[in-house]
Amino acid sequence: MTIGLIPGSFDPFHNGHLEVVERAAHIFDEVVVAAIRNPQKSEPLFDLDERREMIAESCAHIASVRIVSISTLLVNVARDVNATAIVKGLRAVSDFESELQMAQMNRSLSGVETLFIPSSSHHSFIASRLLREVARFGGDVTPFVPPPVAQRLVALYPGGGA
Repeated sequence: MTIGLIPGSFDPFHNGHLEVVERAAHIFDEVVVAAIRNPQKSEPLFDLDERREMIAESCAHIASVRIVSISTLLVNVARDVNATAIVKGLRAVSDFESELQMAQMNRSLSGVETLFIPSSSHHSFIASRLLREVARFGGDVTPFVPPPVAQRLVALYPGGGA
């Protein structure tokens, strides 16, 4: 059985993330989406449990998806879930530069390969950081996030987020 591991902070999970999960589901028998507690990023908008719930609800139409949360090295999780490959979405060339370094380190540490999936052009500009900012200042982010995420953003920012 082939297993693709898709890691990310997913704060919030957006349509670009969903596209990568859907496309990976066509490649792998199972897709494990790993919500990461990233200490290098600022205070999260949503806690890990909320992110896991939003991802699960957003991916409910994909039978082969499993959601986990992690706060350890990605290669440890890859080993624990028997990942065939780590899957990363790429929006732009700038993403590739940092992702390549991580892929090389992960391969060196564990032997697990990384598969890059470029996002489609209509998702390439979407970033969680931008969505948090737009929602915080009352902008409509509903075209860029799955409905379960939009609902939570509206609840968090009444009058904004949608």
